[in-house]
Amino acid sequence: MAVTDAQNPLLGETTCGTLLQKLQEIWDEVGESDEDRDKMLIQIEQECLDVYKKKVEQATKSRAQLLEALSDARIELARLLSALGEKCFAGFPEKASGTIKEQLAAIAPILEQLWEQKAERVKEFSDVQTQIQKICGEIAGNLNINDNPTVDDADLSLKKLDEYHAQLQELQKEKSDRLHKVLEFVSCVHDLCAVLGMDFFSTVTDVHPSLNDSTGMQSISNDTLARLAKTVLALKEEKKQRLHKLQELANQLMDLWNLMDTPMEERKLFDHVTRNMLASVDEVTVPKALALDLIEQAEVEVERLDLLKASRMKEIAFKKQAELEEIYAHAHVEIAPDVAREKIMALIDSGNVEPAELLADMDNQISRAKEEGLSRKEILDKVEKWMSACEEESWLEDYNRDENRYNASRGAHLNLKRAEKARILVNKIPALVDTLVAKTRAWEEDRGIQFAYDGVPLLAMLDEYAMLRQEREEEKQRMRDQKKFHEQQSTEQEASFGSRPSPARQVSTKKVAGSRANGGANGTPSRRLSLNAHQNGSRSATKDGRRDNRLSGPAGPVNYVSISKDDAASHVSGTDTATASP
Repeated sequence: MAVTDAQNPLLGETTCGTLLQKLQEIWDEVGESDEDRDKMLIQIEQECLDVYKKKVEQATKSRAQLLEALSDARIELARLLSALGEKCFAGFPEKASGTIKEQLAAIAPILEQLWEQKAERVKEFSDVQTQIQKICGEIAGNLNINDNPTVDDADLSLKKLDEYHAQLQELQKEKSDRLHKVLEFVSCVHDLCAVLGMDFFSTVTDVHPSLNDSTGMQSISNDTLARLAKTVLALKEEKKQRLHKLQELANQLMDLWNLMDTPMEERKLFDHVTRNMLASVDEVTVPKALALDLIEQAEVEVERLDLLKASRMKEIAFKKQAELEEIYAHAHVEIAPDVAREKIMALIDSGNVEPAELLADMDNQISRAKEEGLSRKEILDKVEKWMSACEEESWLEDYNRDENRYNASRGAHLNLKRAEKARILVNKIPALVDTLVAKTRAWEEDRGIQFAYDGVPLLAMLDEYAMLRQEREEEKQRMRDQKKFHEQQSTEQEASFGSRPSPARQVSTKKVAGSRANGGANGTPSRRLSLNAHQNGSRSATKDGRRDNRLSGPAGPVNYVSISKDDAASHVSGTDTATASP
């Protein structure tokens, strides 16, 4: 074998055969015995065997290491696939094939790729968990969370990552809702502080320092939301109380201004107070509309006006008394104003009554007087119609008595139209009187008191008017009969003695003028009825004069005075003279 190797021309390098050949040449030259040569060859063969054994052992050990590395690689591959939630890796065969090194060469890039994928997945998990931890901390009220979350690398599957993402989305939505609530509360606090004139920043900072706009993160914890809600409720209650207080002060100011006739220039100084008199809590949005200094200013003004009112108490009381008298005068209710004013003076001078109580009592009297005037209004309106109809009746009597009423003088056509309307109105007087009597009796039965018109019982006035109207009709009938009788006498005289002028016609004219001056000869009622038949004693000239004036309250039909029997006879006599003349 060695000779063959030595003779091999293809071997250009030193081989075992060439070395053995060289060794034999040396032995031949030295003259080594065959025994020594065999020993030497045996030794060489043993040494060669030892080297092979050593190499085999090394190879075996290397193979074992490669198998262990392959096993570890396969285990790592399985672990990575499990952690990443993958069943297998695309392109990698499930069954082993090829040499160990080929298998290791095939699995190595897969592991590298999976490690990179794991690192990216860990980063994704870390980011999601960091955000979840941060939001949870914000909800819990812990804004200073700096610890990085621990990622469980045993489960890095996409399913687990999706669960974390879903949790993150829910937390983000909750955070958004909470942040929206916080912003609503903060905005409400801002508006309320503006209306109340309070410092907004100090108010929200007391709730939580992060609510200040200068900070980058705002607390959305349950505690912050609860404290914000409590702050808003407290501010709303404060706004409600201040508005109520301000409205009370505004009402007091208005009452005092009206009471003392305060000029508009002074009232305008407190427009910011009175403009919210009727406003609701939600309608008040003007900044500083309910500031404490504004309320204090209104309180000071009310105190000042109260002091001023006390000093002007008599003037104010007399003003209310004048208002009361005006109401009663308009309602034609007779009162004793002088006595009332003396009583007011005595009460104020004595100091036994509080000014506010006195004014309140007078306000009650004014309210009762208005109610009484309202209950009398319908009857008083009909009384005015009745008196106006009586005035037209009186004018119609005078118009019918005028012998020149049909002459073509200036304004004759207007008088003619008025006479036509007056006749229609006069025909309605009986029905008007009946209605007035019925309503007056119903009013008296309802209230149990007598209906007086400027101190005179209205039913008595109506009864007397009806009686006098009847007497007037009877008197007219007598005058017509008497005139007919005198005309017949005059006709007989003319037939016996002839016609001659009558000297009595001038006297007749004077009588007619006198009767017009008296205003009662025609039987038409006047503004002041004489009620001596119904009253005990006569009334004073002052009261009669006041009732004669229609503006201060007429008390009876127009142009009527009582006609005694002597006056009626005199009027009839004068008429007879006038009618007897041919």
